[in-house]
Amino acid sequence: MNYQEQKYRYLKLLSEKYPTRQSVYTELIHLNGVLSLPKPTEHFMSDLHGEYESFFHILNNCSGVIKEKVDKVFEGMMSTDEKADFCTLIYYPQEKLAALKKLELLTPEYYRRLILNLLDLAKFMSYKYEPSEINKAIPKGYGSIIDELLRGRPDADYVPRVYRRKMLDTLISIGSADDFIIALTTLIKRLAVARLHIVGDFFDRGKRPDSILDMVMRHHSIDIQWGNHDVLWMGAACGNDVCIAEIMRICLKYDNVEVLERGYAISVRPLFLFAASLYPEEEPTKAAQKAIAIIMFKLEADMIRRNPEWHIDSRILIDKIDYKNYTIEIGGKVYPLTQKHFPTTDPNDPLRLTEGEREIIKNLHSSFTESPQLKRHVNFLYQKGSLYKCYNGNLLFHGCVPVDEAGNFRMLKFEGKNLSGRAYLDFVDRKIRQAYFGEYEQTTNDFMWYLWCGRNSPFSGREMKTFERVFTTDKELWKEPSDDYFVYYDQPKFCEYILKEFNLDPKRGHIINGHVPIKVKDGENPIKAGGKAIVIDGGFCRAYHKKTGIAGFTLVSNSRGLRLIEHRDFTNVREAIMENKDIESVTKSMEVQSYQTTIADTDEGQKIQEQINDLYHLMLLYKNGILQPMD
Repeated sequence: MNYQEQKYRYLKLLSEKYPTRQSVYTELIHLNGVLSLPKPTEHFMSDLHGEYESFFHILNNCSGVIKEKVDKVFEGMMSTDEKADFCTLIYYPQEKLAALKKLELLTPEYYRRLILNLLDLAKFMSYKYEPSEINKAIPKGYGSIIDELLRGRPDADYVPRVYRRKMLDTLISIGSADDFIIALTTLIKRLAVARLHIVGDFFDRGKRPDSILDMVMRHHSIDIQWGNHDVLWMGAACGNDVCIAEIMRICLKYDNVEVLERGYAISVRPLFLFAASLYPEEEPTKAAQKAIAIIMFKLEADMIRRNPEWHIDSRILIDKIDYKNYTIEIGGKVYPLTQKHFPTTDPNDPLRLTEGEREIIKNLHSSFTESPQLKRHVNFLYQKGSLYKCYNGNLLFHGCVPVDEAGNFRMLKFEGKNLSGRAYLDFVDRKIRQAYFGEYEQTTNDFMWYLWCGRNSPFSGREMKTFERVFTTDKELWKEPSDDYFVYYDQPKFCEYILKEFNLDPKRGHIINGHVPIKVKDGENPIKAGGKAIVIDGGFCRAYHKKTGIAGFTLVSNSRGLRLIEHRDFTNVREAIMENKDIESVTKSMEVQSYQTTIADTDEGQKIQEQINDLYHLMLLYKNGILQPMD
């Protein structure tokens, strides 16, 4: 069948949906109108690292988008304190209403004024959406009332003013005002941001990545680009024992047992009991950390040996330890070890696990692979996630595209294939999915660990020195060489080279990634290559705040351009509610356009334009009598 025949068959099927000339005309009018609407707002966040409260607040305030709209709508009508109070109510409606109730401020007049203000704000924010999208965004329960109040005639008219007043009075008198207000604030937050992009790393040092995932699973429109910490947990869910041991070690190191036990019902008690028997003089958490680290390094060495194509044999160090002098030779130089007690290691067979170690990793394997909550979250990461995403002309990924010293795509060999650039990233994405959904293969399962820490991994992009950091104090040994991507990504031509590889416009597109905390206090700039690349990891995790000097970056893209938002430290939700404290943020306008970008300029606009073209072709078939309309 040739193209013309396929096209005719498709249009004939389309005629079943639009069987009359009038239905075609109506849809053409509607779609062309949609193309003229302003481009919806996109919100980019990265490197959340389990910091639930900070994430919760920034998601609620939409990186300042709501405050900006409140300032615009109520300029001259509300004081600064009143606007702060109003914004807090939008961010945390249930908690704020409860606080106001305790203060006995929720009078009928207060309710009425509050609801009218929320309606004014929602109406202002709804102008860039078509009616059907607004209807989808309105929470169930009060849909018809909110829709009617939003579309009502101006209050200057006597009849609609009385009608509206009666509706509000009834709402308040029957005790539905709180629920109605919560529904309105939900609508406002949904209208504020049309699409949320999480550019990697839900997990790490913060205590509640599980709560963050629970929250984003309810988001109306989201995509995820996996980070190296995400892949580590995904690898653990696939049953990779080295990934499991590494997660345990990290959680113990940062005193973050809560995510294991409370978040995913993974008990650490067997490990603590085992470690206490080995290191009775040590504090329990330190003892457990030592015990799991030895298990991890043994398993890691065995894995590296069975995967020679990784070319990382130099990372096998546990068998290089001099157990008489408690030293290790690395790069021709001998270093003293920080540990001198190895009760589970046989110097003659250092990679062999003891019976106790085998039992520990076996139990942990079952806990990770059988955790219902972890399975639910990992399923979501696979469903909404990918290694990279091309969206509205921008390229989103967490880490890097591996390149060589000359800035050319690094040629890598996996499974007998030479891969580089986009082809390599596509290969990695397929292997990650195969590890979870396909039949078990040892090499594919092993690959999940390599992606966590391999020098040529697009998630890691550096050679991790975990062993050296655990067993030595020489900081020269701790240095982790990075991929040359991080040398070149401040050069416009290099960024254009990357964008072209992904079939994106090198002049208009941007690279948006995270992974590397930007040390603002040392003068580092998150805006690279004159704005062609934007790094939005500014240290969301509290552990990084001293290192970076800030509490993270987020990015907002709307019809007028791009804005990078630099966040300062956020205390807690309770303080935000009681004192109307918003997170301190500084907006850095990156690209401010003199014109307004419309839906026609987006990926969705291209799809709509294709629909319009098809409808025009269908209309011609009707006009020429090739297909017979029903009217």
